[in-house]
This record gives sequence, C-alpha cells and structure tokens, in this order.
Amino acid sequence: MTSSHERSHLLCAYALSPHPQGQPCYALIWEGRIGAFYEIDGGMAITRLAEIMVAPGIRYGFAYGIADPTFSLGPGQVCLGDSGKLMALAAYENATTPESEEERLLDRLFADLHVMPSFLKSDFRQFSIFNSGVESVHSKRLARLVSDQLFEIFYERIKPLVRDQRPLLIAGGCGLNCEWNRRWLDAGLFTDVFVPPCPNDTGSAIGSAADAQWQLTGNAKLDWSVYCGQAFIDDLGYKAESLLGPFRKRADNVGAVAAALGSGAVLGLVAGRAEMGPRALGNRSIVAAPFQRSMLDRLNAIKKRESFRPIAPVCLEEDMQVHFDLPCPSPYMLHFAQVKSPLLRATTHVDGSARVQTVSAGQNPGLYELLSSFKAASGFGVLCNTSLNFNGAGFINRTSDLVTYATETGLDGICH
Repeated sequence: MTSSHERSHLLCAYALSPHPQGQPCYALIWEGRIGAFYEIDGGMAITRLAEIMVAPGIRYGFAYGIADPTFSLGPGQVCLGDSGKLMALAAYENATTPESEEERLLDRLFADLHVMPSFLKSDFRQFSIFNSGVESVHSKRLARLVSDQLFEIFYERIKPLVRDQRPLLIAGGCGLNCEWNRRWLDAGLFTDVFVPPCPNDTGSAIGSAADAQWQLTGNAKLDWSVYCGQAFIDDLGYKAESLLGPFRKRADNVGAVAAALGSGAVLGLVAGRAEMGPRALGNRSIVAAPFQRSMLDRLNAIKKRESFRPIAPVCLEEDMQVHFDLPCPSPYMLHFAQVKSPLLRATTHVDGSARVQTVSAGQNPGLYELLSSFKAASGFGVLCNTSLNFNGAGFINRTSDLVTYATETGLDGICH
C-alpha cells in the first residue's frame, strides 16, 4: 500500500480538520511543486478539479533569491527559508501597479504555468533587482507584486470551480503564508478555511498514516493534539540543576514569571511535548513583553534573523477581538490579523499586521495561566512568542542544548 506525496498532503489536512468524515470539502495544495484544486465528496472520493500552477512555491521563493547577493544555487533551486522572508518583505509595500520592467519580470516568473520552471539567477541579470539587496526598494516592491499576482492567479481560477459552500482544506508549504490564508478566509467562497499546523512536508507522514488507516479501517479521521511532538530529554542528569541554575524560573510560580516579563526579561518556555509542525505554540517558545519596539530588535538578534522580520504575538482567545481583527480563533498561528492597539509595538509588523496565536484554557493550560497573570499585571493578555531553536534547526529538546542556547544568546531565564 502506498500513498503519493499529493495524497499525503490531502489526507493530512482531511484527517486533522475539525469536520466529520463524510463532510464534502474543497482542498487546495500549493507548495514547491504542486498547485492544484480538488473536491472531496461524502464518500471520500477525491477529484482534482484543476491544476492551477506548477511549482508555485519555487516561483515565489526564487523572487527573493534574485535580490539576494548570497543566493547562487543552480537551475530550478531555491532556499526553503526564503519564502518566509519574502512574506515579511511584502508588508513593506502596499498593493501597487507594476512598472514596465517589473511586468517583464513577472511575466518571466509566471510564464508557462503548467511547466516546471528551471530558473537560473544569472538569466535575470538585466533587471534592476538583480543582487540589489533583500531590503532594497526593488526587492520590497517585487515581494508585494509576486505575492499579489500568485494569489490572484489561484483565486481567479478557483472561483469558477466553487459550485456550493463547503469548507476549504489547505495543504502544502504555501499554507504557512499567513497573509494568503487570511485572504482565503475573507474571500467568502467557503464556509470555513482549515490549515493544519503542519501543512508543509512535516505533515506528509501523518497524511500517509491517515491514508493507510482509512484503507484498512474505513476511518480517515485522527484524534490528535498539536502538542504531540518529541518529549524533552534530560541528558545531563544530576548536572542539570546546577547548569540551569542561573536561568531557571519556577514554572509553578506564574506570578513571578509574569513579573519578570513585565520587567523586560526574555524567557524560554519548555513544557511537555514539542509542538507538531514548524510554529512554536508555547511548549518550545521564547516569550517577552510585547510593548517596546526594542524588544523586537532584541528577539531578532537572539534568533539571528534579519531585522525586517516580525515577531508573532500570542493572545488569550477571549481577548482576541480586543487586540486583533480576526473573525475566528487562530490556535496554530496561521492567519494574519490587523493589530488594533498601538501599544503592541514589538508584535506589530510595518503594515500593522501580526501573525497571532490564540490560546484557550483547554488548549494549553500553562500558557493560558501565564497570559492571564501577565494581563493581571499589565492589562494585556498578549506576549511576544517566537520559537526556541538554534538558527536553521528544529526545536530545542535536550537539557544540554537548552543550557548552551541560554548561555550563548543571553536569555534572562528558562521556565521548565
């Protein structure tokens, strides 16, 4: 029994969605290579309604590489991390009309939509954006133009295929683009838009397992929690207490932790099992107060990230609409929202947006309690939240790595 990469994406989104088996759905896979729209009927028959675009993720990510002087990969290759950076850059420009040179560049990127592109950076040398720097005006404009055009191509081709109101399931790495997710939510074409916390290839194994379960048992749904990743490993034993001593904060003294955050501390949170997927959702997180713009700069320095990249907020679910314009909870940090409060400077991107995570008491009791305690002290149940990891690596999951990270980055404390 085998499950293709395409099916694994579809079954992952279907198995993890909140909709019961038998609920007809539409599904969108957009990732590095696949860009197609499907329907899933009540009997689980899957029909590909249209191939919209081959390699949307490659076309999108390559736009960043054109401006990046350090990018020198071969034909058809992109850096996987560049897509998230392009999403951040797109916020620096409002929707705009392309100039003549930009139109020619867009035509190159979106030519032959049903053919796998094999872009070579040196073939774009004649354009002003070439090696202009990722924070150049040319780069920011192209980020906005590429983001808008790619979404519009999908939207205009999918809209006529939607015959009735059903939920939309999104899978593939482009499902991590929170701006596009919000556009689908606001489009009015679907009753609901569900993006699993692992829409990229991290969810493929789950989809393959769900496919096998369905074939063998007739059940395509999974009982799951986003906090089902790897358990934390204490590889230091009796040495851990002394090595962590300078950093340890008592997780059971939530008031003291909230007070430390209110005084400007940057703290690492380690609790239970790690999150499933690439987003830190409170079990392997770095948290801080959300008010000072200087905190954004410090967090990006700790993470060794570009200064133009935003830091996400985590918010009490019941306070979501006080601070953000989301129409529904966002437990997996996968939707953009406009920020309502001018005081949340560390978590507000240049265009006034934020990639917010909402937390209920049942979802993550420890994080919910911390947010509630911070709200009692500050009036805001909101914190900065970014992933606890070495640059370019997965979540920190060993005591030895935690000690090294805290020492090297200058964290003010660890709650574990």
